[in-house]
Amino acid sequence: MIDRPQPGEYPEFGAKYVAQVKTTDVLELLEQLKESTHQFFSTISDERASQPYAPGKWTVKQVVGHMIDTERTFAYRALVFSRNDIELPGFDQDVYVENADFNNRPLTNLADELKAVRESNLFLFRSFSDEQLTRKGIASGNPTSVRGMIYMTAGHELHHLQIFKEHGFL
Repeated sequence: MIDRPQPGEYPEFGAKYVAQVKTTDVLELLEQLKESTHQFFSTISDERASQPYAPGKWTVKQVVGHMIDTERTFAYRALVFSRNDIELPGFDQDVYVENADFNNRPLTNLADELKAVRESNLFLFRSFSDEQLTRKGIASGNPTSVRGMIYMTAGHELHHLQIFKEHGFL
């Protein structure tokens, strides 16, 4: 089990993601989400997934691609911080989405990739010692711990699933 990160172990913007995690077993939550999120995206037609989920927003495919990019980024940060390397630049989610070709991929392919990324990250997250989980680094100018990155990974996914729910997908 990974203890909940304390304020100061994640950036201010990450507080909303950490708050989304209501369980005491974030790894079990990530395991459950791997399956349920994959199943959820498997129910959306490719046609619907190619449209914005709301006016002026990304398409469903772009959101899934963004979720993949963000999870990879958060996991990389956790890896780097666990090894005592201490500073990383930020990433601009809009630039990442603009420079990807998510809309030309089948949603099932994106859902499979998200599931595979999660599976890989679960191996990484489970490998961290208690000491490594509390190590900190700086990302985008903000101090963040390894366990902060793990909780933010789960909370980021929950955040986007909540948005889909609010827009009638769930």
